Amino acid sequence: MKTVINVVLVACVCVLVYICYGSIMGPIEFEETQKAREAQVIARLIDIRKAQLEYRNQHQGHYTASFDTLIDFVKTQKIPYVAKEGVLSDEQLESGMTEKKAVKLIEKAKKTGNWREVEKAGLMGFKRDTMWVSVLDTIYPKGFNADSMRYVPFGGGKQFEMAAKSDTTKSGAPIYLFEAKTPYTVYLQGLDKQEIINLIDMATKLSRYPGLQVGSIETPNNGAGNWE
Repeated sequence: MKTVINVVLVACVCVLVYICYGSIMGPIEFEETQKAREAQVIARLIDIRKAQLEYRNQHQGHYTASFDTLIDFVKTQKIPYVAKEGVLSDEQLESGMTEKKAVKLIEKAKKTGNWREVEKAGLMGFKRDTMWVSVLDTIYPKGFNADSMRYVPFGGGKQFEMAAKSDTTKSGAPIYLFEAKTPYTVYLQGLDKQEIINLIDMATKLSRYPGLQVGSIETPNNGAGNWE
């Protein structure tokens, strides 16, 4: 009888130890996994931001709410790249010379064949040549898969929510906004449900988006991420 009681007591102790271990390590393991997943989600949101900013530069300040349009832009379009050779000296800058003025003088010399003004300004070694280069090869590393940009890491095939908006400031100036986001419930799926609920509750109390987001169509923030 005493042996049975001892066995039961040992079993109870083991259960209690397991429960205590789980209560301590559970949140720690959740946080570690959360951080690892968020690092990949953030990297993908930064990729989207890069594409949107370049898209804006080529479309009069407008963003796009369509991943099809954005991905096609990244895969097929070219953007201007200025190859630079030579820099303006302090003396040239102090005299009022600017890169724009220097380029204008050089372009004039090319058309007329008269390089006296260029020589006098000390710009013979100054060159600015514009080339058109692929968006994909310019802003992303070699091997980047543009098609993956729409998908949330660990999201089971779910896509980021993306939106764009045109508005005006109080002075009447046009303003263009975009956002891309995904909630905790998407990229943290499969993890402890109560921990996810706690994250959502905390974000709600702080009036923050319950997940990761870059940009905003509600408040101009220069495309900042809510993790920055």
